Amino acid sequence: MVTAEGRVVVLAGATSDAGLAVARALTAAGARVIATGRSAERLVPLADAGVEVTAADATSLDSMADLAARLGRVDGVIPLVGGWRGGGGLAGQSDEDFAALLPALEAARATSRAFDSLLRDSDAGRFAIVSSTAVARPLAGGANYAAMKAASEAWARAVAHGFAKTARDAGEPLSAASVVFRAKALDAEALAAAVVALWDAGAEELNDRVIEF
Repeated sequence: MVTAEGRVVVLAGATSDAGLAVARALTAAGARVIATGRSAERLVPLADAGVEVTAADATSLDSMADLAARLGRVDGVIPLVGGWRGGGGLAGQSDEDFAALLPALEAARATSRAFDSLLRDSDAGRFAIVSSTAVARPLAGGANYAAMKAASEAWARAVAHGFAKTARDAGEPLSAASVVFRAKALDAEALAAAVVALWDAGAEELNDRVIEF
């Protein structure tokens, strides 16, 4: 059975509590974890937990491509850039709030593009984003947030299509999967368990799947 043990996993933008929980869970499962963040100071708790850290911008294609080139082998990429802005009904959906939420989508785009070939080369490549149940039932006061999550989900599904098409065109079994984690309220430990479990199932079962918790 394929497991997380021995896997090389990049957690991009991992300086939140959720990032630390995921990093610890993967490390405990025997994976090699590389956590990124723009602030060296905010990476300290991850380093103290025994995780490899590197200062890098998850929203920058150049920064992520540089990391991919340095690593050479990657089995999993999880962009964890997030945040919430909302309230005030539709009239309260400001451009400033929209801009503050945009990095989550930018991180999904940059990481998936930078690590695409490495994930396809892996025998069990995994890409996953964290979304929200707000996508299925968007409210006026969270329109900016729901729209950004919906766009990120669409991007992740396009990544899934790319993985499937590459395998099909090559006449090879599918080995890489792109997954959407959709949470009602983000529970760091639940997310950590879900990430570790990405290597407990085959790519055919996981690719283009929405997992709610």
